[in-house]
Amino acid sequence: MADRLHSHIGRKIITATYNRLKPLLNSWRVFLLKIMGIEIGNNCNVAANVTANLGFANQKKGVIEIDSRVEISQGVVLDCWGGSIQIEENVFLGPYSVIYGHGGVKIGRDTLIAMHSCILSSNHTIPDSNIPIRSQPDIPLPVTIGQDVWLGARVTVLGGVTIGDGCIVGAGAVVTKDLPPYSIAVGIPAQVIRQRPEKISNHILNSDETFTISHYSHS
Repeated sequence: MADRLHSHIGRKIITATYNRLKPLLNSWRVFLLKIMGIEIGNNCNVAANVTANLGFANQKKGVIEIDSRVEISQGVVLDCWGGSIQIEENVFLGPYSVIYGHGGVKIGRDTLIAMHSCILSSNHTIPDSNIPIRSQPDIPLPVTIGQDVWLGARVTVLGGVTIGDGCIVGAGAVVTKDLPPYSIAVGIPAQVIRQRPEKISNHILNSDETFTISHYSHS
């Protein structure tokens, strides 16, 4: 009984100490991003193990701009490769999401990007078979993700794609072409299955709609 009590008290002390240190740790991580040359706004949350690299391309340094109230979860990778990554206010980047900015990536405000998603903004040149692919340069392909977009878990967005405002992309989808505003897309490659309703404030997906999105997301 005494051991359990001591263990319980110990956990409470550790939790309380961590909660007090959490704002300081966040401030330290934000400071580290700033001294790397990354522009980051007020009231952003940066979790542990976030990787950010500006890189160089054509003798030009990469650019990462993060607006206010952005939440960057554990393990997120922001890698410019000399390109650019622009994240507008109140965006959520889920754990272990990866964004490559070779060709430029812009993410609109209020967007949700779920865990393990991947956003690419380039492609490889495909040479003749006697030439190694790795020896060829990347082809920059800009990506634009609009406002109020929701990318489900493990979504991949390929280079050259524009995702319109208000889109929803189902878990596991691969987006290879532009999606019109307020569309719901699922599958590999992602296909639009319907549009979001105009009056969305009180709309809740019914069981049939939920099944449809879940079913197509794993097809």
